[in-house]
Amino acid sequence: MALEHGAAAAKTALRDQILTARGRRSLLQQREDAEAIASHLLACTPVRRAATVAAYVSVGREPGTGPLIDGLRAAGKRVVVPVLLGDNDLDWAEYTGPDDLVSGGRGTLQPATRRLGPESIGTADVVLTPGLAVSTEGHRLGRGGGSYDRALGRVPVGTFTCTLLYDGEWPLEVPVDPHDRRVTAVATPGGVSPCGRA
Repeated sequence: MALEHGAAAAKTALRDQILTARGRRSLLQQREDAEAIASHLLACTPVRRAATVAAYVSVGREPGTGPLIDGLRAAGKRVVVPVLLGDNDLDWAEYTGPDDLVSGGRGTLQPATRRLGPESIGTADVVLTPGLAVSTEGHRLGRGGGSYDRALGRVPVGTFTCTLLYDGEWPLEVPVDPHDRRVTAVATPGGVSPCGRA
């Protein structure tokens, strides 16, 4: 029990540190980083081969996903994005454009289109997640709601799962809880890097 409390406190401290650093980023930096991340991911083999990509609509100071989603759709990919449920689990809906977005829980933006069900994430060829930090081994630090840990638990082993971060947010030592799910890669403005399985 003390170990769990220690991990929780360490996660909170790391979240605060990263969110403070993100708050110092200029809008110009944010835009340039979003374009660089999109360029790297669109050239990445698993993404190029994918028919369906699970992404997310970035908000606030998160690494921007606008150029990425536009690029995916221009390449003929089907893009699904999360719909946050009342219990912090994630449903999914097809992204059809910014005009169909509505406000969701916890400050998110989500499509008003038909929901596909929480299990539908398992049919995506590539899963792109938000996050605040990732370790060398692929342990991901999220916002603390557990939404993506549940979603990643429905993704078949071997699926390309990648967290979008800014440079300097990977690799970091990330405190780990038993329910935490790993990702297989990270995408930053500097490129796409695989995570190990130490």
